[in-house]
Amino acid sequence: MLDLKKKPYELTNNQIEFIHHQVDNMSTDEKIGQIFVVIGQDEDTIDISEFIEKYQPGGMMYRPDRADKIERELATAQKASKIPLFMAANLESGGNGIITEGTWFGMPLQVAASNDIRNAYQLGNVSGSEAHQVGVNMAFAPIIDISYNFRNPIVNTRTFGNSENRIQQMAQEQIKGLEDNDVIPVIKHFPGDGVDERDQHLLSSVNSLDADEWMASYGQLYRHFIQNGISSIMIGHILQPAWEKRLCPGIKDSELMPASASKLLINGLLRDKLGFNGLTITDATPMLGYNTAMSRSQLLVTSINAGVDMLLFNKNIDEDFDSVKNAIKDGTLSSQRLDEAVTRILATKIAQHIMNESGGLVPSSEDRCTVDLLDDQKKSAQLAQQSVTLVKDRDRILPITLKKYPKIRLIVLGDSDDGGFKEGGKVGPIFKKKLENVGFKVQLFDNKNLDFHEIFEEGIADLKEKFDLAIYVANIESASNQTTTRLNWIHLMAANAPWFEKDIPTVFISTANPYHLFDIPYISTYINAYTGNRVTVSAIIRKILGREEFFGISPVDPFCGDPLTRY
Repeated sequence: MLDLKKKPYELTNNQIEFIHHQVDNMSTDEKIGQIFVVIGQDEDTIDISEFIEKYQPGGMMYRPDRADKIERELATAQKASKIPLFMAANLESGGNGIITEGTWFGMPLQVAASNDIRNAYQLGNVSGSEAHQVGVNMAFAPIIDISYNFRNPIVNTRTFGNSENRIQQMAQEQIKGLEDNDVIPVIKHFPGDGVDERDQHLLSSVNSLDADEWMASYGQLYRHFIQNGISSIMIGHILQPAWEKRLCPGIKDSELMPASASKLLINGLLRDKLGFNGLTITDATPMLGYNTAMSRSQLLVTSINAGVDMLLFNKNIDEDFDSVKNAIKDGTLSSQRLDEAVTRILATKIAQHIMNESGGLVPSSEDRCTVDLLDDQKKSAQLAQQSVTLVKDRDRILPITLKKYPKIRLIVLGDSDDGGFKEGGKVGPIFKKKLENVGFKVQLFDNKNLDFHEIFEEGIADLKEKFDLAIYVANIESASNQTTTRLNWIHLMAANAPWFEKDIPTVFISTANPYHLFDIPYISTYINAYTGNRVTVSAIIRKILGREEFFGISPVDPFCGDPLTRY
């Protein structure tokens, strides 16, 4: 029995009575609409009011766009909706998660490297402030996954590292920063990413810890946040076989399901064992990790029956809507289960001050679009100063000076738009300009127009005529729908690889993935910066020039468990 007087709702009798009255007087179509968090609709391609009036979704999630446009679209949708909407965004690393001119504060791993929980608060505060002012009231953040496997291509810099204690402390501060700006945090991705080396966007990945190991790590994290009143949890397309087998001895491997469709993991583990009474939302349902579990029409209903309250995104919204409606008609999905989900949705909207007891939208307490980007950028710059990490400098190449290294060859890896929903832009041009401004002569290695004479015939003496120092910058970001964040050299002779490293001083800087030493264990000087925003690049330049110390402390093992990478 759903108890709305308990955490995370703690509602009054009047509020509970209002919610039950609302649910009792909603049509089946209106109830079905509430369980969908749809993709944010673009005013340039669709009539948003008409869309909302037709489907009456429970929430929308928007990708970044201009602040004025986002504010207008969200306001239009809220005005058209009978019940106030959850307006969500991926606010994992800053206000740039919702507005294109917003502050890219820093990746969570960069925050962890600063070893200062005040930066974790500012991550939530900056994100929440900028998002709230355009109408966002829900953040799909923080990520409380654990970076156990350095090969994982999706967790990477999006987590606070591999220490459960650090993750707990920093995620709690990030939550506080969001909540101080009236933005609901949604922790993710239950039952926990970071163990597998695969991406749940592409298949149902696996959390392969045994049941006791899971409970001592991921389980303790979820238990902490549940006990501290977290209202909402995102359910991942991730299997946890050990717990399904403990809860259902004899279950066949072929019957194991990703958490987003597993009654054992949601109702059994999350609700019964961990005591979560709040709102469950799936990760995006267009992902392969979801859709390959069973046929989509069956899967949506299976998820709701498993304990999911809201489904994130659609493929074809009419098709998805009809799948749920038909399940109600044929009894595959009970009206009682649908009512329970809708009750949780409305209770969360009341408890989190999105909806008032008259059913209306709770107005914002401040004017919109007054974001102090300059102040937020200062906070981001302070984070950068504290977090850039010198992992090793075996040959004492640093600091670099004009006297020692007047000619620099700059080799940029990554800096691409491949992969879904990346945070950053291009760092190569910024590095080149900043080094040239100091006075270095910088020659950018051209990956597209190779010098075949150099590749096949030139030796060390030839290269020393061209440059005194090689600087590699790897901006290989974690992103959805890619299977690796590893180094990939030019296929022809690995032409851009540092084969000359033992003869010509070489510095390797990563502005994203912190694990590149696995592929270049021989490199002398290696720096992790975790985030490819402008303020972090500026901090890197100051530090390699010797104008500023390195303060960062690695929140993961940059040596990837390989002793040879240390030397």
